[in-house]
Amino acid sequence: MEKNLVIDVARLKSDGESFEGEVDIVDIDEEFVKPFGGVRYNLTAQIFGREFLVRGRLEQDFDLVCSRCGKDFDDTIKVEDFTFSVELDDKSQFVDLTNEARESIILALPTYPVCDEACPGLARNSEISGDERWSALDGVKVDK
Repeated sequence: MEKNLVIDVARLKSDGESFEGEVDIVDIDEEFVKPFGGVRYNLTAQIFGREFLVRGRLEQDFDLVCSRCGKDFDDTIKVEDFTFSVELDDKSQFVDLTNEARESIILALPTYPVCDEACPGLARNSEISGDERWSALDGVKVDK
């Protein structure tokens, strides 16, 4: 699997071109967020004068941990409106979209992932065994 998302603008058709594939660009090493597979992309690239414009869709599969119940679950993170634009100069032959695509996927990750919107969270115990050290405060009398 490719490690970079690079477009050869020198070979780009004048009316634009579509690109589809998968690249391994998300390298998160976190306990609660683990990517698997690669970033799948479906992009359209065009040149308008000196501007290079790319628009399209990105998606990546992740193994996440539910912020409510703590269980592992799989989810697909999608960026439906990926857009990148850069001004080209006479020496521009390739445009590397790797960092922009990686950042878009990472920014689309949920802050508090939930396995299901109806997830009740952790079961609450009505009897919570307390720390015995705190029971010493039960007998303290405070004068006001």
